[in-house]
Amino acid sequence: MDVVRLFDCEDMDFTHYFYAEGDNYINCIEYMGEATRFCYTCPTHGDIEYKRYAKRSAKLAFYEFLSRLTGKTFPYGALTGIRPTKLAYMEIAEGRDYKKLFDLMHVSPENTEFVGRVIEVQRPFYAKKGGQELFISLPFCPTKCRYCSFITAPISSTKQYVDAYISCLEREIASLRPILRDVRSVYIGGGTPFAIETQQLGRVYAAINALNLPDCEYTVEAGRPDVFTEEKLQLSKDYGVNRICVNPQSFSDETLKKIGRNHTAEQTLTAYYMADKYGFDINVDLIAGLEGEEVGDFERSLDCAIGLKPANITVHTLSLKAGARLKEETRRLHVEGIGNMIALSRRKLTQAGYEPYYMYRQKYQAGGHENCGWALPGKACAYNIGVMEEISYNIAVGANAISKRVFAQQNRIERCASPKDIPTYIAKCDKIISDRLKLFGTQ
Repeated sequence: MDVVRLFDCEDMDFTHYFYAEGDNYINCIEYMGEATRFCYTCPTHGDIEYKRYAKRSAKLAFYEFLSRLTGKTFPYGALTGIRPTKLAYMEIAEGRDYKKLFDLMHVSPENTEFVGRVIEVQRPFYAKKGGQELFISLPFCPTKCRYCSFITAPISSTKQYVDAYISCLEREIASLRPILRDVRSVYIGGGTPFAIETQQLGRVYAAINALNLPDCEYTVEAGRPDVFTEEKLQLSKDYGVNRICVNPQSFSDETLKKIGRNHTAEQTLTAYYMADKYGFDINVDLIAGLEGEEVGDFERSLDCAIGLKPANITVHTLSLKAGARLKEETRRLHVEGIGNMIALSRRKLTQAGYEPYYMYRQKYQAGGHENCGWALPGKACAYNIGVMEEISYNIAVGANAISKRVFAQQNRIERCASPKDIPTYIAKCDKIISDRLKLFGTQ
């Protein structure tokens, strides 16, 4: 169904037959009275591999069938998973050339090469895989963007919960002491963490500081430019934060209004230069495919971001996400020129000295493309690599936070998720603490 949705063919009437004969995985697709047979052959060892290859063969069969039927192709072919790099790493671990699998799955040569570039940048991080990444969720924003599916709501309607929420964070963070080992990074994400008051932000920093963590990468996804202040930046610096995210998404004032933001491009520049004075490594977020934008509009935003010379630039492809207003109003994303936008970002960022260091994909993403983080040499964000590639433990606190314990030898992950709803999270704080201790208590 992931592939069927990719081609926007859910309303078509198919009958699908599947069976296996030895190492042959047979899929037959019947449509309008005609049946087409597809055979995928791969040696299988055990039930886990059988299930993996059965699913892969079905995806491949439907991709080839629908591609012939509609004349459409997509940049990642029949790969519908979030992490193309993880699939490549699995092939490498088995002593196989992932490029052969990507070719079989109809991934474009450009994207196969692109995945290779990401893997190359990640090589030193994989050499030191393990350890823990600490995530703190502050799900508060000035307003909610049209494309956003996070649990955030305008802080004007959630303000009454902030102090109680931070009290729960303080308890959660303090409870982590017995289970912390080799913390590699700290990431305070949102929402827009700078949307809360300076004194409230200080309480979060103080709780983290009380853990006596070693010097490590320390990121605050400060967020929207209209909530930046010298006071919050100085506080962040004093508590050891060394990486800040400034997230304009676009440098077009017209676009910013359309997506539900109350700041201007000029405010983005002001926030950037304000943060730069404190010596932070800065990440700038952009979204390709925002409503009403053409290739030229996106290029101007890209040029603005590159001109600032931040340590990182993240290029997201617009995605329809459950819970977002855009998803409620739009059944499918058809963004004219989205492929050109992504190609442009790759070319210009490479020319400017950036390298892709992590990537992931989402469902209902315009044109079937990806989200990608780009970094100047030596400036890749360790947290993003560790968590996205699932090569370290992610210990996460706050509403909608998901802790993950990775069992690398067994190739499995166990999770512990907190409620999305803020009042529910506050009410269940004790149980969340207990469940996390059970998950990580036997390290």
